[in-house]
Amino acid sequence: MSSTVFSSRWGMLLAMLGMAVGTGNIWRFPRIAASNGGGSFLVAWAVFLLLWSVPLLILEFGMGKATRSGAIGSFVTMIGPGFAWMGAWVAFVATAIMFYYSVVMGWTIRFFLASVSGAVPSAVPEAFWEGYAGTPAALVTHVVAMGMGLFVVSKGVKGIETAAKFLIPSLILLVILLTIRAITLPGATEGLAFLFTPHLADLADSGIWLEALTQNAWDTGAGWGLVLTYAIYMRSREDTALNAFVIGFGNNAMSLLAGIMVLCTVFAVMPDAADQIVGAGNEGLTFIWVPQLFGQIPGGRFFMSLFFLALVFAAWTSLVAMIELASRILIDLGLTRGRAIAIVGIAGITFGAPSALNWTDTPGAGPFFANQDWVWGVGLMLSGFFFAFAVLKYGVTEWRAKYINTGNSDIHVGAWWDWSIRLVIVESVALMGWWLYQARGDSFEATWTLFSPFNIGTVLIQFAIAIAAFLLLNGWLARKLSTPK
Repeated sequence: MSSTVFSSRWGMLLAMLGMAVGTGNIWRFPRIAASNGGGSFLVAWAVFLLLWSVPLLILEFGMGKATRSGAIGSFVTMIGPGFAWMGAWVAFVATAIMFYYSVVMGWTIRFFLASVSGAVPSAVPEAFWEGYAGTPAALVTHVVAMGMGLFVVSKGVKGIETAAKFLIPSLILLVILLTIRAITLPGATEGLAFLFTPHLADLADSGIWLEALTQNAWDTGAGWGLVLTYAIYMRSREDTALNAFVIGFGNNAMSLLAGIMVLCTVFAVMPDAADQIVGAGNEGLTFIWVPQLFGQIPGGRFFMSLFFLALVFAAWTSLVAMIELASRILIDLGLTRGRAIAIVGIAGITFGAPSALNWTDTPGAGPFFANQDWVWGVGLMLSGFFFAFAVLKYGVTEWRAKYINTGNSDIHVGAWWDWSIRLVIVESVALMGWWLYQARGDSFEATWTLFSPFNIGTVLIQFAIAIAAFLLLNGWLARKLSTPK
């Protein structure tokens, strides 16, 4: 078996699931579900799994397997040299997220160690968080996280597969154990009822549907270019469509388990503070409230250690995929794998440092980290648009026949997929418009600041700079990547 492909379907699926399952499944999903109607949100969330995530996952599987090239080369091969800049955008957005995602992994490492040592919850969690976030200690854990991700990627496809075979079953086991513990707490049934009881009247609220679509866009990895990158290493006779369904449903199953785990604990331990907890933001929920919750249950220190270990594993497997994506682009441009990984590592440590250090006094709302998370979170929606545009330009029905329904397909994908790709175009435009509208501020002029955490101007300015640069480089990129590697 070639060392440049996954050795088995099982290994490939675990690596793909590791890419998809990240911190967003464990800390963002419970908060967003609780803030948007619980069971009502689940209905909309399941719908968009089929109308956004799975169609884009199928697309990325097919594109990566067919071109055997990273995002830029895939766009050049599929729709011509004039569109290298679109592939560059996809690759850059995922790489920009990598720069601060390693900071998040660093946080999980620090809190896992603090849980094991007993530094939390014996300390006041908020004071512990504020004494760590934005300090040199956060920079150190950021560097450690990048080092862990680089170590796995440096071992090539075999290293990625080996790590996934250990980390993902371990992560699943940890989440299941924590979920079982949560549902056995007195009063946990209130959390289950809240999460699984839909109120049909709530489904008339467009905000719930847009939040559900956003969650699918952010936590499945669909439209990021990560699946495309791993699909380069698929065996030639491997299926695409069924794999995409497995990854999509597997990812969302992990989110659902995390939702049960967190919300049952919240309703069992602090029912009177439930609204305050779920409204605390991703970092506030995870690093301030979770230690307080576990501090009030029997064996809390042990279970809190498991919780943060699960977060470490989830972040690690996702970070590995981002590092591999960035490295693959440089490999396609002619660099050796070792040199490409070294450049990505240096860039990751350097450009992640501002997010590790630059915080305000408000927990989780540091200007640079929050700004980058906001800008490139919206950028992912444009990435999804570009993927759908590429297939539509190629000819969506012809593309489906050639790259999805091959002789090796386990299932036949029908015309529904053609329409779902057209719908992705509409969904991505609606999402970008809605999120920018949310960030409009009191006056349009006031939004034109470069690094504010949540406004329109910072998105448009940074988007314009990046797209202008890629358009200028388009000819050079196309010449370098006109032949699939």
